[in-house]
Amino acid sequence: MEQRLTIVGLGVNDLEVATKFYEDKFGWEKMGASNDSISFFQLNGILLSLYPSEKLAEDATVSAEGSGFKKFTLAYNTRSKQEVDDLISELETKGVKIVKRPEEVFWGGYSSYVADMDNNLWEIAFNPFLPLDEKGNAVNE
Repeated sequence: MEQRLTIVGLGVNDLEVATKFYEDKFGWEKMGASNDSISFFQLNGILLSLYPSEKLAEDATVSAEGSGFKKFTLAYNTRSKQEVDDLISELETKGVKIVKRPEEVFWGGYSSYVADMDNNLWEIAFNPFLPLDEKGNAVNE
């Protein structure tokens, strides 16, 4: 089996509201394959990260007991710490819930967490050990 992740599917409470969140807050464009039952957004290359759920909850500063933490996060990596700060400022002006403000983290990076309308956690991070190419794909060096 090839190492690949094709679709990350998020269960949402209200498709219309969730779709508008990703269009209006993140500024993403819905694909033509979308319909009244499902919305698709084309992203670039994806990494799958495996990390102990207790540690991930601790990093996101949420409870791992199931009250708000789904035992996974989605990550949007940036090319600099400044890009993290700028993106969090922009998202905050759009009313996006900031779960964790940007800060230096134990693994040597700089990260923050935001939540979508269904409290799916997005880590917005600069990882100096994971370079990105011109399209935003992680580079295996």
